[in-house]
Amino acid sequence: MNAPPDSGGLLGYDVRRPSARDVPALHRLVAACDAEVLGHPDMTEDDVADVVADPALDAARDAWLVGAPGGEVAGWGYVLRQGSGVEVEVYARDAAVAEWLWGAVLGRARELAAEREPSPLTVDIGVYRQDAAKQASAERHGFAPATSFHRLHIAHAVTDPGDLPGVTVHQAGGSEELMRAAHRIHQEGFAEHFGFVPKGFDRWKQDFEASSTHDWSQLLLAEADGRPAGMLLGSDMFAADENHGYVRILAVLPEFRGRGIGRLLLKRAFAADARRGRAGTYLHVDSGNTTPALDLYLSAGMRPVLAIDVWRRTL
Repeated sequence: MNAPPDSGGLLGYDVRRPSARDVPALHRLVAACDAEVLGHPDMTEDDVADVVADPALDAARDAWLVGAPGGEVAGWGYVLRQGSGVEVEVYARDAAVAEWLWGAVLGRARELAAEREPSPLTVDIGVYRQDAAKQASAERHGFAPATSFHRLHIAHAVTDPGDLPGVTVHQAGGSEELMRAAHRIHQEGFAEHFGFVPKGFDRWKQDFEASSTHDWSQLLLAEADGRPAGMLLGSDMFAADENHGYVRILAVLPEFRGRGIGRLLLKRAFAADARRGRAGTYLHVDSGNTTPALDLYLSAGMRPVLAIDVWRRTL
């Protein structure tokens, strides 16, 4: 059985492992931290609940909640295991609490690195471009910028997405055969992308279904000349707070790129979101993407609204 976390150095604070019952209080903290940087919250309570319930999070060993003397949550930190690396996060408005959490997440990352020796362990943290204080903390703890993800946006009017000769688009969520084809396209299409972690079909499906905003009805599969060629998976991640759709994944197999399949799937997703009454659609794209994805999205009318830099350290 794991020992409770040690709150040494945080006099007057209570440190424990977070659980599902803490989600509302954790969300209040996250919303306040985001509002200080962005001017508005960027996560919903459901988003926080998804992190707490994430299959990649071992909450009994890899997460910390710091309770303030008045009973409110003063800090939250965690380590998410992702293939050969981990993602860490630190939320706190008090500098001393933030520094304690940096020590906790990096201490746990070092333990995980020791288990992997001699293979290195990469440690990533996402930081909003506007968050100078968190950037300084990341740099002070040995991190350096590795890549950037841009959140893109398009506003909607209902339009006909059109067709593409030789290409058929299927609603794939109700067919295991089509879902397996979409899984293969995702795995092969993203193999060289930053931070991609390959997954077998069962784990891939389980991880998506663990999210409260997941919706298999938004899975599209494109066939070109009768062969699976591209896939798109949308979700309701931005539906509750902003009434927007979200393209979670868009992938086209290398041999089918350059034929307009990605653009067709994107337009189908935009049209579907417009029919749902969504005001627009978001997606995230890696600025260092090995494919010209950013050019595609910009040419389709999307515009950048937010940048998140990924800072990395190797242990």
